[in-house]
Amino acid sequence: MYALVVYESMFGNTRQIAEAVAEGLGSAMEVRVVEVGAAPPVVGEDVALLVVGGPTHAFGMSRVSTRQSAARQADGPLVSQGRGLREWLADLRTSSPLLGSAAFDTRVYKPRLPGSAARAVARRLRAAGVRMVVPAQSFYVTGTPGPLVGGEADRARRWGEGLAASYATSSAA
Repeated sequence: MYALVVYESMFGNTRQIAEAVAEGLGSAMEVRVVEVGAAPPVVGEDVALLVVGGPTHAFGMSRVSTRQSAARQADGPLVSQGRGLREWLADLRTSSPLLGSAAFDTRVYKPRLPGSAARAVARRLRAAGVRMVVPAQSFYVTGTPGPLVGGEADRARRWGEGLAASYATSSAA
């Protein structure tokens, strides 16, 4: 049994958060990190915890149009160049009724800015019958292309550690 961290990232900020979350989770369990374009359409029984994250675009998960906009803003190729979380989650199938999950996003740090990709991911995971272990979590960037706000990678690592502990507690119940 292992944790699968699936991420979508345009400029690399969400990938950095995914890797930090995985590092935190790795203190308690085996972890695999995969970019959404390479993520399996079926999450098998060998996955105990599914952690899904992406950037907040236009108050929610990315769409084809927002990914095209990101590509125009990028200095080089985007990290995620194919399908996004929205499409992957629409096709997601799970084979374990015991699968736990968590959702995270990256977003520009502006107090009271509405919308969150993480909350949208969490809704889709719950609709697919996957139980949430912890509430959705946001991590912050200084602007659309980033970089991460100082300390966010460390906060993501600690969140991953807490997520592993929450998963262990919820699984024992």
